[in-house]
Amino acid sequence: METHSMPLTDQLTREIDHRRDDLIALTQDLLRIPTLNPPGENYWEICDYLSDRLGASGFEIELIRAHGTPGDSEKYPRWNVIARREGARAGECVHFNSHIDVVDVGNGWTKDPFGGELIDGKIYGRGACDMKGGLAASIVAAEAFLAVCPEFAGAIEISGTADEESGGYGGVAYLAKKGYFDPDRVHHVIIPEPLNKDRICLGHRGVWWAEAETYGEIAHGSMPFLGDCAVRHMGAVLDEMEQSLFPALAEKRTEMPVVPEGAKQSTLNINSIHGGQSEGDEDFTGLPSPCVPDSCRVVIDRRFLLEENIDDVQAEIMEVFKTVEGRRENFRYDVRELHRVLPTMTDRQAPVVQTVARAIEETMGKQAEYVVSPGTYDQKHIDRIGKLKNCIAYGPGILDLAHKPDEYVGVDDMLDSAKVMGRSLIELLAKP
Repeated sequence: METHSMPLTDQLTREIDHRRDDLIALTQDLLRIPTLNPPGENYWEICDYLSDRLGASGFEIELIRAHGTPGDSEKYPRWNVIARREGARAGECVHFNSHIDVVDVGNGWTKDPFGGELIDGKIYGRGACDMKGGLAASIVAAEAFLAVCPEFAGAIEISGTADEESGGYGGVAYLAKKGYFDPDRVHHVIIPEPLNKDRICLGHRGVWWAEAETYGEIAHGSMPFLGDCAVRHMGAVLDEMEQSLFPALAEKRTEMPVVPEGAKQSTLNINSIHGGQSEGDEDFTGLPSPCVPDSCRVVIDRRFLLEENIDDVQAEIMEVFKTVEGRRENFRYDVRELHRVLPTMTDRQAPVVQTVARAIEETMGKQAEYVVSPGTYDQKHIDRIGKLKNCIAYGPGILDLAHKPDEYVGVDDMLDSAKVMGRSLIELLAKP
């Protein structure tokens, strides 16, 4: 059968299948650039790589440094890349946004975290599922679409953005403030985060981060009665959280389709705790000095639901400290907000949701599942700053593998997701 006589969707499927080896090689190349965040390594290198790749496919390239954003420095500049391919005539713009940064490797790996090894149909490496596999799938989907439908209407954009793992302020937030996600410029956004290839992620829960500190008085450790132990004060705070706050949070449930099941309730994580002397360098072999700690700090990570109010979330934390203050002598404390994100959820009837849902059903023969992410991702900035509501996360990869040792992405999953993305482009841009 002549290719031009085949339906566009069949041509696209065949084109993507022919690009299997290219998809594997592209994913491996991306994994072999260690874009660790923190501190933000090799952002320029991966943006330069993407510029070469997409420039060769006819995209106009823009490299944008997010000057002055958290973490940006001459040593670790926050680079982003946006590639845009204009169609043959006017139409809407479909934007695929992927973050280029990956988290720390951690312990427990049996594979090279930056080797990009292909074993039994899986590509291993830090960032394989979160989310360089999704980035590669979106590139191959767009290139295959261009091959079968060069006279499309509108525009395609592909971006690689910085710092999603640390809040996205040097990436999507910065670009949104500059107008790159203005609804008059971009109409549909797909973020290829790893939520499983048959799921559409509509949004995420909210988050409130704070650092709390209790204060004491330093004294000799052999005479603690002459000082005031800040760690004991913080211990009382944590005990009050265990007794009153954690049980109350477990009772709060959401109608949002959050996955996994445990995230359908409000949650609180004690992210870190430190009291007393600073820990010595790794090569220090001496003992600590005997002192009563005069400071203890914790960082708390509170995830909240669409049904909750951010002011109430803060008030619940402050109530814990006020309760402890009423019970303990000399209890002094401070609570400082570090970070806040309101929950967001795209309407199921939004155009991009319905388009991708149809593409999933046509590609995989099953209806899409609608979910909400337990953690935030860059949709928050596209929604709140860019004021663009027609945005979802959809991509290959198993959510539970994100940030884990021996992280991987399945090649077949990437191919299926690329076909879904390509079919979505056909529906949105291949208009007569």
